[in-house]
Amino acid sequence: MGIILIEGIKLYAYHGCLAEEAKIGANYIVDVTIETDFEQAATTDDLTQTIDYVTVYDIVKKEMAIRSKLIEHVGKRILNQLKADFKKSLQKAEVKITKLNPPMNGNVERVSVILKG
Repeated sequence: MGIILIEGIKLYAYHGCLAEEAKIGANYIVDVTIETDFEQAATTDDLTQTIDYVTVYDIVKKEMAIRSKLIEHVGKRILNQLKADFKKSLQKAEVKITKLNPPMNGNVERVSVILKG
Protein backbone atom coordinates (compact mmCIF):
# COMPACT_ATOMS: atom_id res chain seq x y z
CA MET A 1 0.00 0.00 0.00
CA GLY A 2 1.20 3.52 -0.70
CA ILE A 3 0.08 7.11 -0.75
CA ILE A 4 0.06 9.52 -3.67
CA LEU A 5 -0.09 13.24 -2.85
CA ILE A 6 -1.01 15.80 -5.46
CA GLU A 7 -0.60 19.08 -3.67
CA GLY A 8 -1.06 22.73 -4.50
CA ILE A 9 -3.36 22.54 -7.52
CA LYS A 10 -3.97 26.26 -8.06
CA LEU A 11 -7.20 27.21 -9.80
CA TYR A 12 -9.45 30.22 -10.21
CA ALA A 13 -13.12 29.42 -9.74
CA TYR A 14 -16.52 30.95 -8.99
CA HIS A 15 -17.83 29.20 -5.88
CA GLY A 16 -19.69 30.87 -3.06
CA CYS A 17 -23.08 31.90 -1.75
CA LEU A 18 -22.69 35.59 -2.58
CA ALA A 19 -23.69 36.96 -5.99
CA GLU A 20 -20.34 38.76 -6.24
CA GLU A 21 -18.49 35.46 -5.95
CA ALA A 22 -20.27 34.21 -9.07
CA LYS A 23 -19.02 37.28 -10.94
CA ILE A 24 -15.52 37.92 -9.65
CA GLY A 25 -14.43 34.45 -8.50
CA ALA A 26 -11.52 33.61 -6.22
CA ASN A 27 -8.27 31.70 -5.98
CA TYR A 28 -8.35 28.13 -4.69
CA ILE A 29 -5.81 25.48 -3.82
CA VAL A 30 -6.75 21.80 -3.99
CA ASP A 31 -4.76 18.96 -2.45
CA VAL A 32 -5.55 15.31 -3.16
CA THR A 33 -4.30 12.35 -1.14
CA ILE A 34 -4.86 8.87 -2.54
CA GLU A 35 -4.18 5.57 -0.84
CA THR A 36 -3.52 2.78 -3.33
CA ASP A 37 -1.42 -0.30 -3.93
CA PHE A 38 1.27 0.75 -6.38
CA GLU A 39 3.65 -2.14 -5.75
CA GLN A 40 3.27 -3.36 -9.38
CA ALA A 41 3.99 0.14 -10.73
CA ALA A 42 7.03 0.47 -8.49
CA THR A 43 8.30 -2.90 -9.67
CA THR A 44 7.47 -2.68 -13.38
CA ASP A 45 7.76 1.09 -14.00
CA ASP A 46 4.35 0.88 -15.73
CA LEU A 47 1.99 3.87 -15.47
CA THR A 48 -1.06 1.66 -16.05
CA GLN A 49 -0.35 -0.04 -12.71
CA THR A 50 -0.90 3.11 -10.67
CA ILE A 51 -3.06 6.22 -10.54
CA ASP A 52 -2.16 8.77 -13.21
CA TYR A 53 -1.57 12.22 -11.67
CA VAL A 54 -2.66 13.92 -14.88
CA THR A 55 -6.07 12.25 -14.69
CA VAL A 56 -6.45 13.36 -11.07
CA TYR A 57 -5.58 16.94 -12.05
CA ASP A 58 -8.07 16.83 -14.94
CA ILE A 59 -10.84 15.65 -12.58
CA VAL A 60 -10.10 18.45 -10.12
CA LYS A 61 -9.95 21.09 -12.87
CA LYS A 62 -13.22 19.91 -14.44
CA GLU A 63 -15.17 19.81 -11.17
CA MET A 64 -13.78 23.13 -9.95
CA ALA A 65 -15.03 24.75 -13.17
CA ILE A 66 -18.64 23.86 -12.26
CA ARG A 67 -20.00 26.56 -9.97
CA SER A 68 -21.28 25.56 -6.53
CA LYS A 69 -22.38 27.61 -3.57
CA LEU A 70 -20.36 25.45 -1.19
CA ILE A 71 -16.83 24.14 -1.55
CA GLU A 72 -18.07 21.09 0.35
CA HIS A 73 -20.24 20.32 -2.67
CA VAL A 74 -17.32 20.67 -5.08
CA GLY A 75 -15.16 18.45 -2.87
CA LYS A 76 -17.82 15.74 -2.82
CA ARG A 77 -18.03 15.80 -6.62
CA ILE A 78 -14.25 15.50 -6.91
CA LEU A 79 -14.19 12.60 -4.44
CA ASN A 80 -17.03 10.82 -6.24
CA GLN A 81 -15.32 11.19 -9.62
CA LEU A 82 -12.01 9.89 -8.26
CA LYS A 83 -13.82 6.84 -6.90
CA ALA A 84 -15.60 6.29 -10.23
CA ASP A 85 -12.48 6.67 -12.38
CA PHE A 86 -10.18 4.62 -10.15
CA LYS A 87 -12.64 2.13 -8.65
CA LYS A 88 -10.24 -0.81 -9.03
CA SER A 89 -7.16 0.83 -7.54
CA LEU A 90 -8.26 3.58 -5.16
CA GLN A 91 -8.47 2.39 -1.55
CA LYS A 92 -9.08 5.75 0.15
CA ALA A 93 -8.96 9.37 -0.91
CA GLU A 94 -8.93 12.77 0.71
CA VAL A 95 -9.67 16.07 -1.00
CA LYS A 96 -8.79 19.38 0.62
CA ILE A 97 -10.14 22.57 -0.96
CA THR A 98 -8.82 25.90 0.26
CA LYS A 99 -10.42 29.21 -0.65
CA LEU A 100 -7.98 32.11 -0.39
CA ASN A 101 -9.13 35.48 0.96
CA PRO A 102 -12.77 34.50 1.52
CA PRO A 103 -15.27 37.39 1.64
CA MET A 104 -15.92 37.55 5.36
CA ASN A 105 -16.37 40.35 7.85
CA GLY A 106 -12.83 39.97 9.12
CA ASN A 107 -9.23 39.43 8.16
CA VAL A 108 -9.27 35.76 7.14
CA GLU A 109 -6.48 34.42 4.95
CA ARG A 110 -8.14 31.15 3.93
CA VAL A 111 -10.85 28.62 4.67
CA SER A 112 -10.55 24.92 3.91
CA VAL A 113 -12.68 21.81 3.85
CA ILE A 114 -11.43 18.24 3.86
CA LEU A 115 -13.51 15.35 2.53
CA LYS A 116 -12.50 11.74 3.05
CA GLY A 117 -13.78 8.62 1.42
